Amino acid sequence: MSALLRRLRRSLGLRLVLLFLALALATTAVFTAGMQRALSGGWSELVRPLLADYLDRLAAELGSPPDPARAQALVHRLPLTIRIDGPQVQWDSAPASRHDREHDDGRLGDRFLLRTAPDGHRITFGVSAAAWERKPRLIGGLTLALLLALTAVAYATTRRLIRPIDDIRAGALRFGRGDFKTPIPVRRDDELGELARQVNATATSLQHMLEAQRALLLAVSHELRSPLTRARLNAELVAEGSAREALLHDLAEMGELIAGLLEGERLAAGHAALHRVAVDPDSLVRTLVAEQFADLPLTLELHAGPAPVALDVLRVKLLLRNLLENARRHAAGAASPAELATARVGDQLLIVLRDHGPGVAAAALPRLAEPFYRPDAARQRATGGVGLGLYLCRRVAEAHGGTLAFAHAAPGLQVTVRLPVPK
Repeated sequence: MSALLRRLRRSLGLRLVLLFLALALATTAVFTAGMQRALSGGWSELVRPLLADYLDRLAAELGSPPDPARAQALVHRLPLTIRIDGPQVQWDSAPASRHDREHDDGRLGDRFLLRTAPDGHRITFGVSAAAWERKPRLIGGLTLALLLALTAVAYATTRRLIRPIDDIRAGALRFGRGDFKTPIPVRRDDELGELARQVNATATSLQHMLEAQRALLLAVSHELRSPLTRARLNAELVAEGSAREALLHDLAEMGELIAGLLEGERLAAGHAALHRVAVDPDSLVRTLVAEQFADLPLTLELHAGPAPVALDVLRVKLLLRNLLENARRHAAGAASPAELATARVGDQLLIVLRDHGPGVAAAALPRLAEPFYRPDAARQRATGGVGLGLYLCRRVAEAHGGTLAFAHAAPGLQVTVRLPVPK
């Protein structure tokens, strides 16, 4: 029930259909009640004398004393029930329903009209129960079927009317992910169609602004490389000492920053920036750890299996290297070694790294993969890094069509990378 209520609150189409249905039922009830009240008085005065005269003729047709055979013939010919009570004849066309008719006689009045013959017999006429019940049931069934059909038509029409809203929602989600290739389809020339055109125009403007910013960032980064290279060459000529080492360290950090920015903007192109080759992910992890992180206390749990996966090897190595460097930097001196695991779950490759360091505050988790974000700026500066490592990890995962997620590990931080496995 709660799921249905949530769906009702979120579904504009369903609410419109229910509104139309309630309006139809209320209109029908008001119209029926009003017409019944308007016509009941005049109609009753018109029909009553005609019905009384007709019943007098039927009573005379039965004879005196009333003949049960004639009464039976009338019952077969007309949708009537007849009961005869008197000194000579006791007869009932529907004895099984006699109690019900006697119970209803006081309630329904005109439905069971009485005639008293001169010989003292009391003749009770009524409408046949079968005829009385069959027709309303048939009408009720047809009314319900028609109402359901109208509801289905109303729902289909409403869904067609609000379909552009679904298109706009899907388009907004695509644009929010940075996918501007597929515009929102304009299905009709009405207010929703105009809204779809305006959203497409806004998305086009945003795309041009983002492309201009990206082009500017790439141009600036490229232009900075040349003076940075010259500055590094000049720094090499400075006499040995702490000043020289500090200068070289700062220049190296600037070079790392520029390289990270350039790589991040290349990966913003998504799949187009990748160069996939079939590789064994477990073997890739073992090789990288053996070559660059042999000194890191690390436990490996590699279960991705021998089947190769199409990955961009250089970018996945970048992702793993940044994650392991982050674990080395922030979990140094932890009581337990970091844990790196791989696995296949359905059509996804999972890479999970958990360290036993101090972790980060809960408010910082959603922002860890933002460029230049540092939960503890002073500590980050003291231990190195330019604030682009986890940002590049997210870019690599997203370029492969995957995700990067962070979670508290109590103690420490757990990073989960999910990469789809192309078939």
